[in-house]
Amino acid sequence: MVLGMGFTFDDFGAEKGVCSPISTMSALIEERPNSNDYIFPYIGGEEINDNPTHLHRRYIIDFGESSYEYLEKECPELMKIVEKFVRPERNKLKDNIDGKKYKREWWKFGRRGVKLYNKINSMRNVLAVSRVSSNFSVAAMQSNFVFADSCIVFAFDKKCQLAALQARPHEVWARFFASSMKDDLRYTPSDCFETFPFPPDFETSEALEAAGQTYHDFRAALMIENDQGMTKTYNRFHDPLDTTPGIVRLRELHAEMDRAVLTAYGWDDLAARANPVFLEKPADENGRGYQPGEPEDDHTYQGRLFWPSDFRDEVLARLLALNAERAEEEREAGLTPQPSTDDEEESEDA
Repeated sequence: MVLGMGFTFDDFGAEKGVCSPISTMSALIEERPNSNDYIFPYIGGEEINDNPTHLHRRYIIDFGESSYEYLEKECPELMKIVEKFVRPERNKLKDNIDGKKYKREWWKFGRRGVKLYNKINSMRNVLAVSRVSSNFSVAAMQSNFVFADSCIVFAFDKKCQLAALQARPHEVWARFFASSMKDDLRYTPSDCFETFPFPPDFETSEALEAAGQTYHDFRAALMIENDQGMTKTYNRFHDPLDTTPGIVRLRELHAEMDRAVLTAYGWDDLAARANPVFLEKPADENGRGYQPGEPEDDHTYQGRLFWPSDFRDEVLARLLALNAERAEEEREAGLTPQPSTDDEEESEDA
């Protein structure tokens, strides 16, 4: 959580007077090359969803945990920029515990994902999604970014891992446990990722690696060919009127990836019946927006190419059972504490 767009170099933000343009960054680096040690590419959910290659358009000043005194000597020009744009905004914060800290250390980000960055520092690529999105779409991208808190970053760099996240079983789980913002999915790692029972040995599965690689490579080429990011690509993916060859092939590859994931769970019976259909989207009060297809009561899935409700329920039931089974195994192995009698009584009361 950066907590101050004044840390960024962004031409669009500069027009609004909230930060510096990229030309200022270039001039600073030319004048004082060591400034580049504190400037990094910056990316948010918008770039993940809207740019065909997830290309960043912004840079950000990141001083890490360096002290004020050190930075004043090391890179005074950058400090002046942050003081000009960030400090006044920080001073508007409330005088609670966090607010006082953010005011006192105005040259530091609000919060840092230290463990995440330590983990991905040695990785070339990561997987990421926008925290809030109408379509759940997982991007494979470089790891050398500063990621905005509008992103969810997974310390995964294999296509078998992408398959396990992008396939419909995980989306069913995420949409069941996540909160929503309007009609969009708000992905919360504690609810959607940490609890998800991944397929056994999914990180070494050759079948999942092949399915994920094929899907990713085709989607990446399609987005570049159409000059469309993931939002527009998946809007077309879910539009029954779009029958262009590239979109039709992406649907086929997604279904193949779904079946590979279900097979990895050992659920061959589900894999044989996993056929996505277009789900009906009712018209609004003005008669607009009607989308023909199978009737669908859950607004989360209306207007989407997805499994019917009875099949989704079956997949979710098996995932929940697998989750409970693994939780019990962890308890028996002493990896998680046994619930106390009081906890059990509170559970029964609830």
